[in-house]
Amino acid sequence: MNTVKVSESGRKDAGSQADSGHSEQVMEQVTAELRRIGDEVKSAGEKALLEAKNAGALSVDTKKAVDGMLVKQGELQARLNDAEQKLARRGNDELPVCKSVGQQVVEHEGIKAMMAAREGRARMGLKAITSVTSGADGSAGALVQAQRVQGIVVPSDRRMTVRDLLTPGSTNSNAIEYMRETGFTNNAAIQVAEGAAKAESTMKFDLQTTTVATIAHFVKASKQILDDAAMLASYIDGRLRYGLAYVEELQLLKGSGTGGNLNGIYTQASAYQAPFALAGATSIDMLRLALLQSELAELPATGIVLNPSDWTRIELTKTADGAYLFANPQSIAGPTLWGRPVVNTQAMDVDAFLVGAFRLGAQVFDREDASVQVSTEDGSNFTTNMVTIRAEERLGLAVYRPAAFIKGDFGLVK
Repeated sequence: MNTVKVSESGRKDAGSQADSGHSEQVMEQVTAELRRIGDEVKSAGEKALLEAKNAGALSVDTKKAVDGMLVKQGELQARLNDAEQKLARRGNDELPVCKSVGQQVVEHEGIKAMMAAREGRARMGLKAITSVTSGADGSAGALVQAQRVQGIVVPSDRRMTVRDLLTPGSTNSNAIEYMRETGFTNNAAIQVAEGAAKAESTMKFDLQTTTVATIAHFVKASKQILDDAAMLASYIDGRLRYGLAYVEELQLLKGSGTGGNLNGIYTQASAYQAPFALAGATSIDMLRLALLQSELAELPATGIVLNPSDWTRIELTKTADGAYLFANPQSIAGPTLWGRPVVNTQAMDVDAFLVGAFRLGAQVFDREDASVQVSTEDGSNFTTNMVTIRAEERLGLAVYRPAAFIKGDFGLVK
C-alpha cells in the first residue's frame, strides 16, 4: 500500500521562509534603534530637568528636540509590534491540522485523479486506532479500563448437618464423665414356692470419660490491608468460623478418639449385621434391615446419614417399566426413607451409611463457642505491622449408647 502525503507548494514554503527572515531582521534593527533612541531620550530628559531647574523653564529648542525623539520612539515601537505579530501568525500556520477521514479522502491526490478519470482504483493508508497496545502510535489501550466487581466471590460452603441431629449441651470442664451400664443379667422369675429364695440379677457399670477437644487455626494479615479494605476483616472472620465448623462436622462423625481427636459417632457405632438373610438385597433393603437392627436393640433409629451420591442413586431406582420406585421428581418434600429423615453430607464416605437414635444415643457439649480473636503481640507482629487472627472452639462428644448407631456399607464401590 502506498501512502501519499500532500504538502503545500514549494513556492509557498519559500515565501513563508522569506517573510520569516525579513520579519526577524526588522525586529533586530528596530530593537537596536529603540535601544539607541531610549538612551537619547534619557539623556535629553536629564538635560531638560537641569535646564528647567537653572532657568526656571525649558527653551523652545530643547522642548522640540525631546518631542521629536518621543515621536520617533513611538514609531519604532509600532514597527516592532508589527514584526512580532507577523512571526506569531506564521508560527500558527505551521501547526498540524487534524483532518477527518473524509477530508483526507477528498484531498488525496490518487482519489482526485480517479475522480477526474471517472474510473480506476486508488488506495490510501490510514493509521488505525486500536486498544491492543498502549505504547505505539495509534494505540489507545490505556483508555480501556477493566470493570471491577465489588466484594469477593466466596467458594461454595458445605452444609453442616450432623450437629443438628444431636442433643445439645455445655460444660465448664476439660473432660466429660458418665456412667454407662455395660452388663445386665436379668434373673427375674416367678416365685415358685412360698418362702423360697428369690433370684438374683446382676448389673455392671463402667465410668466413661471423653475429653474436650480444641479446634483452632489462624491467619496473618497486615494492619494496613485490614484498615484499607473495610470488608476484609469480616470476610476473614466468616471464613475462619466456617473452617472450624467444617472440621467439627468431620470430628463429630468420624473422629478417631486418639491424639486429641473426638471419638466420633461412626467410629463407635455397631457394625451392620442383617437380622435375617435377604436374597438380592438392595441399598434400600439394607437400610431397612439396619433400622430393624437398631429397633431390636430397643433403640429405634430416628435418622439416616448418607453421602449425597448414595442418596441420589437410591432416588433414581426405577421399576422394570422405567417408573421411579418411590421418588417423585416434582416433589419438594425433604428426603425421607422408611419414615426417617435422610441427612446428606459429604463428611460421610461414598458407599457408607449410618442409622441411629441420634438424640438418645449421643450428646455434644460446648466448652467454648467458636470465637475469633485478633492480636498484634505475636512474635514480630508489632514491628512489622502484622496482625494475627485466630479462630478457636472447644467441644466434647459423649456417645452414651454405641448400640443406638448402626454403620455399614452398601458394597457397591470396590
